[in-house]
Amino acid sequence: MKYVMVEYAGSERPGVLDGDAVLLLDATDLTEVIAGPAEVVDKIPYSEGILRAPLRRFRRDILCTGWNYWDHFEESKGKREGQDVDRPEHPTFFTKGPDVVIGPYDDIAWDPAISAKWDYEAEVALVIGKTGKNIPVDEALGHVWGYTLANDVSQRDLQRAHGGQWLKGKSIDDTMPLGPWIVTADEVGDPQDIHLECLVNDEVRQDASTRQMAFDVATLISELSFGMTLRPGDLLLTGTPAGIGNAREPQVFLQDGDVIVTRSDKLGSLRNRVARV
Repeated sequence: MKYVMVEYAGSERPGVLDGDAVLLLDATDLTEVIAGPAEVVDKIPYSEGILRAPLRRFRRDILCTGWNYWDHFEESKGKREGQDVDRPEHPTFFTKGPDVVIGPYDDIAWDPAISAKWDYEAEVALVIGKTGKNIPVDEALGHVWGYTLANDVSQRDLQRAHGGQWLKGKSIDDTMPLGPWIVTADEVGDPQDIHLECLVNDEVRQDASTRQMAFDVATLISELSFGMTLRPGDLLLTGTPAGIGNAREPQVFLQDGDVIVTRSDKLGSLRNRVARV
């Protein structure tokens, strides 16, 4: 099933995609739906233009994974401005502020006064559906409610300027497209069999499979939950593959008017224009 948030009658409503229609649910948002069952209360025509970000209300910051494709880790060696590290033996986690989220077709709020090095990062994201702590690897996928797409648009100069930690360079408001829907875990099947691409102005910049992950989805959930409770509605980005602008020769950063497409064979596509604010 594909769960969506749509604009209807002047407000955002949760629903289920049903062919050329959306079945509206008796809930405030998908965070509420994830936490418990919801009933269908109406049926409306579907069009791409009514889609909104599937999640906006979070109980904590957005959870993220860095360096989770070894080709991405290797491509950036020598380009981290003195902040290189050895290949990690465990997943690398960080967070993003929740106000980064925009819808699947919204503009990315680009401001050259904030950063001169705006970069793209296509990612598969997962949504936790079951509370857990110290989750064994072999039980981890049972805690996933569904999967969606994100683009972790980053400001590389801010990322380097604050001690090498990534929060500031990953948390600029209105810069992370999310969606277009959440596909339930049963429909996705094996999360290590998802094709992921990022295009900028119709040029393929990233092209990978989740099979290439350094740490698979089950391992990420298990490691993140070690001593730390994960709860329904938590969003975890699982890392980006090689091809980022910062690692190219010469480097290529996003500019006003660029169009970014983030797409997957199983999860749909995002299309977002970079727009000066």
